[in-house]
Amino acid sequence: MAQLHFQIDPHSGLPVYRQMMDQVKYYVAAGTLKAGELLPSIRELAQSLAVNPTTVVKAYSELEHAGVIEMRHGKGAFVSDGASALSEREREKALRRLARQLAVEATQMGADGKLVARVVQEELAALRESEP
Repeated sequence: MAQLHFQIDPHSGLPVYRQMMDQVKYYVAAGTLKAGELLPSIRELAQSLAVNPTTVVKAYSELEHAGVIEMRHGKGAFVSDGASALSEREREKALRRLARQLAVEATQMGADGKLVARVVQEELAALRESEP
């Protein structure tokens, strides 16, 4: 199972189950989650995020309906074979959400676009250098 870090923002305005869905879709689009890979159990995820298990059930159910995951009775939730087909479109949507969040926070800090762009480019370069 891939190491996943879910973050729930109670102030985002998005329901918790949607935040969970978006993050699973992001991990699939980014290639962190691959077809056939097992997701955390409902109980595990609910405990780690301190949310009601029915919230996780709703997220997983919606993801299954969208074709991103498949539920296997008694075995858990797995990334579906067709999930990677969503990749490019979902990746761009996820990046736009992250960029929007960064833009909002940078604006609140008084940072201008040039500084934000420079810092993002430096961080991308640092990540590339650290890759094997």
